[in-house]
Amino acid sequence: MVENGSKDVEAQVFGTRKSAATRKALRFFSERHVKAHFVDFSVRGPSPGELRRFAAKFGIASLIDRQARRFLELGLTHATHADAWWEETLVREPGLLRIPLVRCGHRLSVGLAEAEWNAWLGGSS
Repeated sequence: MVENGSKDVEAQVFGTRKSAATRKALRFFSERHVKAHFVDFSVRGPSPGELRRFAAKFGIASLIDRQARRFLELGLTHATHADAWWEETLVREPGLLRIPLVRCGHRLSVGLAEAEWNAWLGGSS
């Protein structure tokens, strides 16, 4: 368990500034005095290794935002591809990812997961 507001607790938030969910994640950690390192996918896409870490825990399909505008623009609605194809595509097209992706130590989450983050920090809000 991690103490709330502990100086050694840090989170890494992956997403875009345009995303309301990403902004909420950054605000969540800021309000709890947890240092959050932000990786803006509109500036730099996810590294293959980082993406694999999330895919290993949640499965590649759970990382794909099938409601995203970019998903529809690319005509992927009825697409069925191997995981390797999706990994390569998600690195090139981070607009297809469900964001935010959050890492805090060895803990990972996909999407807005405030209850889960609260549990990580060991307290209620």
